[in-house]
Amino acid sequence: MKTLTFTAAMMLGASVAAAQQTELTLGLQLEPPHLDPTGAAAAAIDEVVYANVYEGLTRFAADGSVRPALAESWDISDDGMSYTFRLRSGVTFHDGAEFTAEDVKFSLERTTAEDSTNAQKALFEGIESVNAIDDTTVEITLTEPDGALLFNLAWGDAVIIDESDVETLKQAPVGTGPFKFSNWVQGDSIELVANDAYWGEPAKLTKATFKFISDPTAAFAALMAGDVDAFPVFPAPENLPQFDADPRFNVIVGSTEGETILSTNNQNGPLADKRVRQAIAHAIDRQAIIDGAMFGYGTPIGTHFAPHNPAYVDLTGLTPHDPEKAKALLAEAGFADGFTTTLKLPPPSYARRGGEIIAAQLRNVGIQTEISNLEWAQWLEQVFRGKDFGLTIVSHTEPMDIGIYARPDYYFQYDDPVVRAMMSGLASMSVPEDRTAVLQAVQRRISEEYVNGYLFQLAKTGVADVRIKGLWENSPTQANDLTEVYWEE
Repeated sequence: MKTLTFTAAMMLGASVAAAQQTELTLGLQLEPPHLDPTGAAAAAIDEVVYANVYEGLTRFAADGSVRPALAESWDISDDGMSYTFRLRSGVTFHDGAEFTAEDVKFSLERTTAEDSTNAQKALFEGIESVNAIDDTTVEITLTEPDGALLFNLAWGDAVIIDESDVETLKQAPVGTGPFKFSNWVQGDSIELVANDAYWGEPAKLTKATFKFISDPTAAFAALMAGDVDAFPVFPAPENLPQFDADPRFNVIVGSTEGETILSTNNQNGPLADKRVRQAIAHAIDRQAIIDGAMFGYGTPIGTHFAPHNPAYVDLTGLTPHDPEKAKALLAEAGFADGFTTTLKLPPPSYARRGGEIIAAQLRNVGIQTEISNLEWAQWLEQVFRGKDFGLTIVSHTEPMDIGIYARPDYYFQYDDPVVRAMMSGLASMSVPEDRTAVLQAVQRRISEEYVNGYLFQLAKTGVADVRIKGLWENSPTQANDLTEVYWEE
């Protein structure tokens, strides 16, 4: 009888242990400045809340396609000027408030308001009106047809919120998603718990903790010790072979939407001269940067477009590494003796490591750089908002974001009526072949204008406990969607 009791106890203990495998700790290198994705450009916000806490009318799936979210279906008028969305019924916010068409109206009007701080406000400026027809029907009327509207509505910048929560979203987000915000220990971690009242398929995890570890050595130690279960974007690619050889881990290498560029202030002194920007493009050795900063992970690019997109044009051949040509172009522009500019670097290793390599490559042709290592808050303030920089390195992880080149007030300050006209025409196109032709023309234009130094497409290099299933391999948007993540025992 004692044996049976002992066996039963062991079985019960095993059952409890298995039940406990519904909690997950993810390591992230960057802590978000706050948790309202509609109020800042920091991708770290979406890495925590996209599809987990907040939802929009549409959303991105793991393969990059656009799927229904809070809108279960929609109709588009024949002239493309009106979209009528049928909303899901029975949806509530995490605080119990009912989700209705009025929330959609408020959220989108807030996004396009004159005082909006939404980083992607320009994507929605074509919205003329938002009309709540009834609780589950909303009509969006446009000033002109926009073939990218459903795509744009899937961005984290277009999530739907409750007006009563606006003042507290940054520190205590309230959405409609499968996870609810639980706790934020500043400088350490953010905790989410499963939303038992979720309208859709419930999450398999009961709790998810995002732990912020900026130091690559500490990230390695945390994974090896089991303090974190997965690091979706591991900050030290040089360690990946070691994880790959360890049967406890799965190394997940995929692609991202992250065009990593030597972003250039097109209105800053010598950099306003196209010949100088062209010289910089020829001074850069892309493969040396990929090898030195990313240990070989990354795909060279010659324009601001993802290589995995069917409309991509390989323009790397336009600017081969050619230091002598770079020197000749500088001399032609009146800078035979070179010049000095700033190079302001945000925290990611691709920027800090890549910055040292690029500084040496530019020094080789006579361009001196004053390097400043900035934290994200400083970078956003000085570079993105203040435009106080010469050069910087950043990965633009937003999907299909080539439209930023049609925004003269964007931080790299490129003002080109040709690109503006092409992007304006693209908005009214719905035929895929026509849209591809325009996208390829814009790619060529910005490459031939040497707007920025185009380096490489950021690879998604993740490490996870081999038992974890459902993590995204690729990153069609900057997110860690946990809706289908589970432990396999």
